[in-house]
Amino acid sequence: MSQYGAYGYAQKGSTYDEILAHYYPGTTLGAAPPTVMRVLLAEGRTTLAVTSTAAYELEDAAGTVVPLAAGTLKLGPGLVVKTKKLQSPLILRPGEGTSLRFAEKPYRGVLEVRSDGKQLALVNRLALELYLQGVVPGEMPSAWPAEALKAQAVAARSYALASRVTGKSFDVYADVRSQVYGGEVIETPEATEAVEATAGETLGYAGKVATAFFYSTSGGRTAAAVDVFGKPVPYLVSVPDPYDTASPYHQWGPLAIPAAKVAKALAAPGVTDLVVTARATGRAKTLVARTPSGDVTVSGTTARAGLGLRSTWFGTGALSLRRPGKAVTYGGAAKLIATVRDVVGASLQLRVGGTWQTVRPATEGSFSTIVKPKTTALYRLATATGLGPSLRVPVAPRVTFDGGAGTVVPALPGAQVVLESLQGATWKPLGKATVAEDGSYQLGVRLGSGVFRTRVPAARGFAEGLSPELRLGR
Repeated sequence: MSQYGAYGYAQKGSTYDEILAHYYPGTTLGAAPPTVMRVLLAEGRTTLAVTSTAAYELEDAAGTVVPLAAGTLKLGPGLVVKTKKLQSPLILRPGEGTSLRFAEKPYRGVLEVRSDGKQLALVNRLALELYLQGVVPGEMPSAWPAEALKAQAVAARSYALASRVTGKSFDVYADVRSQVYGGEVIETPEATEAVEATAGETLGYAGKVATAFFYSTSGGRTAAAVDVFGKPVPYLVSVPDPYDTASPYHQWGPLAIPAAKVAKALAAPGVTDLVVTARATGRAKTLVARTPSGDVTVSGTTARAGLGLRSTWFGTGALSLRRPGKAVTYGGAAKLIATVRDVVGASLQLRVGGTWQTVRPATEGSFSTIVKPKTTALYRLATATGLGPSLRVPVAPRVTFDGGAGTVVPALPGAQVVLESLQGATWKPLGKATVAEDGSYQLGVRLGSGVFRTRVPAARGFAEGLSPELRLGR
């Protein structure tokens, strides 16, 4: 069930049973027997503190009852109270008309403390209907129409019963692992009225309580179980959600996701394009990342989680910019290869003096363009709504060497020139020189036979420059 969709249906006059029939087709309303819920409030603690504003009592597993005065009871794994060592679990019962408090929050029912001798866990035991009073207002705004709140109460009741944890000393978590449970402090008259008006009602299918998943926003059509979990469920199918438009997240794009994040999330280095294959419902089935070394395919669900998307209802546009080859030698050119797909109004931009300037419009599809930067430059693809990654195009000075002297273009007065000799597979320095005002340099070194070159280290907006190798002697 889409909660914003339920809100819209209720505004249009639909009753809660009609809302539920739309979102969970094939289910029927039935009655659940009175049930006690065990809600895990805390675990893995070395200390726990429970407070009461009135006298209360506790009882341990051996039946020992200890009366307690109003105030705070602090417990450790040894479960020693008033010099008595008690047996786990302890049941703490509030005084009449009061509630016990944990972490400054009041909780209805009783609190159960369990110890394994090293750590403590705290469980709130209370009737299912009281539990729902602390769930529904946390899941749906209480100011929403009563029929929407009733639909939420039935869905929450059904989900709580169908998704109980097995093999534990509790039934549900107090957080999103089950449903968010806030206890008595978040209760509202409107939500409580919805719970009471639908008391005991659950959704059933084939003799079992239905797992009534719900969420805030669908985007216009709900997801089917097969889309999310890979396994079909007869009553969790995709249905139209025309009133979901009330949600601020009904349309949650476009988003600009950096290529580096995409590459990391999908384990696909060097991503140049993304292609979505969609299910019949329109939600992403797979996402294919194109890379120079081949395609990487992940499920839509995996892509959603890895990229931090709100749902699997997404498509992709692409802004990709790359360049083959090494640094550009001064006066030369570089070929940039761009991909623009499903993006409107893109342009190729160059960063000049701290601002971005448009070089040319970027056409749809893949294309290449020749650029001739004078110094190391930054290029990018951009639109009014998103930016592609910046691409650095390094430019190296043009360096010559004749065995005793050489030139550096453009002239880089004061720059260092290093003479190097190839020894085995390693270049070893032999001497240094400084570039003159006119770009020339002189090396006062007599060379024998061997392979030599000169190198100008990266500086002043230029990448490292290398002269052609010079072979002397044999």
